[in-house]
Order: sequence, then C-alpha cells, then structure tokens
Amino acid sequence: MLSTTVYKQLPVVSTTTCYQFVRLSSTLAAPQNTPLSHIPKPSKEDHHQDATFVEPKKSPFDVSTRIYTQQGIDGNDDARYLTKPTYPHPVFPTEECESVTVTHREPRTFGDKLSYNGIHIVRKLFDFVTGYADPSPANPKQYVGTRYEMTEGKWMTRCIFLESVAGVPGSVAGFIRHLHSLRMLKRDRAWIETLHDEAYNERMHLLTFIKIGKPSWFTRSIIYMGQGVFTNVFFFLYLLNPRYCHRFVGYLEEEAVRTYTHLLEELKEPGKLPNFQKMKIPTVAAQYWPELHEESSFRDLILRIRADEAKHREVNHTFANLKQKSDRNPFALKVEGLEEPQPNHGLKVMTPTGWERKDMQL
Repeated sequence: MLSTTVYKQLPVVSTTTCYQFVRLSSTLAAPQNTPLSHIPKPSKEDHHQDATFVEPKKSPFDVSTRIYTQQGIDGNDDARYLTKPTYPHPVFPTEECESVTVTHREPRTFGDKLSYNGIHIVRKLFDFVTGYADPSPANPKQYVGTRYEMTEGKWMTRCIFLESVAGVPGSVAGFIRHLHSLRMLKRDRAWIETLHDEAYNERMHLLTFIKIGKPSWFTRSIIYMGQGVFTNVFFFLYLLNPRYCHRFVGYLEEEAVRTYTHLLEELKEPGKLPNFQKMKIPTVAAQYWPELHEESSFRDLILRIRADEAKHREVNHTFANLKQKSDRNPFALKVEGLEEPQPNHGLKVMTPTGWERKDMQL
C-alpha cells in the first residue's frame, strides 16, 4: 500500500510542476505561428502611447517634449479640486491682444546696459539649449531643415522652460518686499500684490503648458538646476539693487513677447504646426482667462499669454523708473479725475517701454 500511494502521488506533483513551468515559459517566449497568435493583444503601454501622445516615445534618451493628443489633454485635465484663481485675470479682448507688438527699450544708463547685456547672454544660452533661432524677416524659411527649425515638441520645450524661469522674479521680489514691510513696520505701497500677481500669472502659463506637453527628463533636469541658480542669484541682486532687477525682468519679458509673436506667426502657416492648429485648450486655461472657453483654440491661448507678457514688460520697465523705497505702485490704484492716461491693468492704454516717472501721478 505504501508504494502504491507514493506511485499515485508522484504524477500529480510532476504534472502540476510541468503545468506551472509551461505557463512561465509561455509568458516569456514569443507566440507561435498559429491562426490566433499572429493577432497580438494590445498592451496598456501601447494603448497609452497611441491614445495619449501624438508620437510614440522614440528612446529613453529622447529629450523633446511629447505633445498630448486631444484625448490625452482631456484625460490629463485634473479638475476635481480645481479652485478659483487667487488673482482673477482682467478681461483682454481679442482685438487688443492682436495689437500687441514687439518693442524694445533702449538702455540709457549703465545699469540698463548691464541688465540688457545680462539678458542677452541668458537668451543666447537659452536659444542654444532649446535649438531656437529667429529667422530673418526677409527669409522666414531660413532655418527649414536645420536644427533650428521649430517643431511642436521644441516649441513646447521652450515655452515650458521660459515660464518656469519667468515665474521666479515676481515671487522673489514680492517675498523680499514682504519681509521688508514686516521688518520696517510699514506699508509697501502695493508693490507686493502686483509682484505676486505676476508670479501667479506666470505659473498659470506653466500649468497650462504641462497639460499640453510632457517635458522630458532633460528639460526637467535643466529646470531643476536653472531654478536653483537663478533664484538665489536674483535674490541677492534684488537686495543690492532692485531697480536694475526690474529692468532685467523688463528685458526678459521683451524676449518672451518676441518668442510668442514668432509662435503666432508659425500658427498662421497651414500644416506647419498641425496639432497645435486643431487643438482645444485645457480646462485650467478656460477657467483662468475670462474670455476663453473649452472650445477656444491654441492660438486664442497664445494671444492671451503674449498679452500677459507684454503687460509684465510694461510693469517691470515702469517699476525700474520709480523710486524703489518711496513711490507707490501706480498699477494698483486707479486715481479718478485725472486728464492724462495713467498705468492700469488693461491693454488699451499701455506704454510697452515703461511709463516715465514724470508722467505718472504718484
């Protein structure tokens, strides 16, 4: 009886072991050439790539920003706990957004020249990293077929990196002025609110762009390092001379307006940026800009972002013209009864190169 029992159990054990081994090996091995095996079962990863991104990821070393499809943008919307904007955005009509132009304030003092040359160096490095160059107005197709030809992925990389840097100055300057107000036990004359509003606005640009494209590990690494260096340098420079820091930011915003103007020009070319041209904006953008809605186009969005940058250009050039410790913020309060136009939150009455101190009621 003992030998019989052992004999009957051995096939059961070996059969189970063989069955498990067959299951394991079939999972690792390639499918056989049978009528059913030539139809591969779609994996979650393949479906995610095809449905979410315009193009599949080429390799782990691909450093371009991947653009979401419309389905990916809709699925990427995180509107569950989306709160109302802390700083409501003013109304920017389309015709006023269209009127924004590229302008430049000529440096007048040594500090202006230092600020302009500083932003010029930063711009050259930024262009090199993002593979960007402004084509000649006489030859708009100058860089077609070269590393400087802009694609949707390169445009989104540039926009994301630009907004990650542009959100730093307002936050740092507002923080320093906040501490100064606490330390000196006096009001700041409304500079803090406008600076925080600017930083908040730039962050909303960034939050909108990351709903449209997914930056690569390379872009994220540059943002990490760039923010650490730029924030600390700007902090100490603002302590030394806030006037020149505002002039620096004014020139930075000039470059931002130039970049977005170039993007708008390429959006006019049929087939140049096809996914951008047929894209609908994310929910976060529709809830922040009062003129936009979920059916608004990517071009409508860029028009508003460029208008924001133009306003920041005006604000910072104006701040650089003021007495930093005694003058009030002219953008924070509308003084009634004045005949001459004054700084305001809109686009209709705007001085792109900054309001001169003698022209303002301070």
